[in-house]
Amino acid sequence: MAKTINEINEKINKGEAVVVTANEIIDFVKEKGIEKAAQEVDVVTTGTFGPMCSSSAYINVGHTSPRMKLGGGRVLLNDVPAYTGLAAVDLLIGATAIPDDDPRNKIHPGEFNYGGGHIIEDLVAGNDIRLEATAYGTDCYPKRKLETWINISDINDAVLFNMRNAYQNYNVAVNLSEKTIYTYMGMLKPNLGNASYSSAGQLSPLLNDPYYRTIGIGTKIFLGGGIGFVAWHGTQHNPNVLRTENGVPRRSAGTLAVMGDLKQMNQRWLVGTSMLGYGCTITVGIGVPIPILSEEVLQYTTVTDDDILAPVVDYSRAYPQMQPDVIDEVSYAQLKSGQITIQGKKVATASLSSYPRAVEIASTLKEWILNGKFLLTDPVAPLPGIESGITFRPLKERPIED
Repeated sequence: MAKTINEINEKINKGEAVVVTANEIIDFVKEKGIEKAAQEVDVVTTGTFGPMCSSSAYINVGHTSPRMKLGGGRVLLNDVPAYTGLAAVDLLIGATAIPDDDPRNKIHPGEFNYGGGHIIEDLVAGNDIRLEATAYGTDCYPKRKLETWINISDINDAVLFNMRNAYQNYNVAVNLSEKTIYTYMGMLKPNLGNASYSSAGQLSPLLNDPYYRTIGIGTKIFLGGGIGFVAWHGTQHNPNVLRTENGVPRRSAGTLAVMGDLKQMNQRWLVGTSMLGYGCTITVGIGVPIPILSEEVLQYTTVTDDDILAPVVDYSRAYPQMQPDVIDEVSYAQLKSGQITIQGKKVATASLSSYPRAVEIASTLKEWILNGKFLLTDPVAPLPGIESGITFRPLKERPIED
């Protein structure tokens, strides 16, 4: 049995496609068997909704009169610095940017109440953003100072561009030290007081396509409540990790670089987020359709939370010191139960990502496809797989001599 994306799109246009979520496919296959299910099912939809730091938006604010060269100058958006080293009126705002006068961790733990992720959320919500800019002036761009309001409805371009999203599996964070610590995985209580994780497990996109058979450059996706695309493999993409017999990564593995038109996204799915004692980020909603091109592809989508193992890592020492130590491995079924056992101690668990929202994303994408509002795309190139030899390498520090 083999299908093509064109054949699946024809069925979508005719209203004949069979689409199920990654949760629904598990029981579907139990009832029908792999062979029959692969013949009947055309698309399996996935979803995830969690904090994703390596996210940003680039915008073109339009030219002033007289013209002003923001590039090389300084721009603040609601007091948050934007990157200007692109061109005259192109800006980039990163999710983790914070105002110059934010106290940061001077009074520990810092609150980090507002940053780049909140700017992106405010833009999507249609709120006015205060823009303050200074420039050095040139003959062709003489204006040197600007104070104005911008709104997503009247700027030329607003594009979400996220360099590393939708991590394929991730650490379970714990704290073996004697004091409370504050991390991007949340607050961790001392002496294994709690454990935090961040994944939708069996609903997560790359866990349903562990070898990237269908997801590649050009794949159309649900992004921030609108339509986006996979632009490249994400930074820190690391396919060559320890895997189960079924191919499921047991460590942090693949990632996606994604982009889409911010003007057709929704603030429900792009939420500025403050991490106590750590900084600002943004919580992003992503859903990826898996076209069922073969029985092999379908088999991968039947992965369950019991099948997915995540590494438990100490964030008080092993993680900050770049040590490879893994305390244990636990399944997502155990994590979602609310309690795991580590070193003989029962430890309460909590997720930074929202499973109900992931379910909603997968269901929304399913409805879009069933209603003919969303057609699949054939990737123009695959993501680098295990055959690529790509591994994630730490920085090779070299002393700089005077």
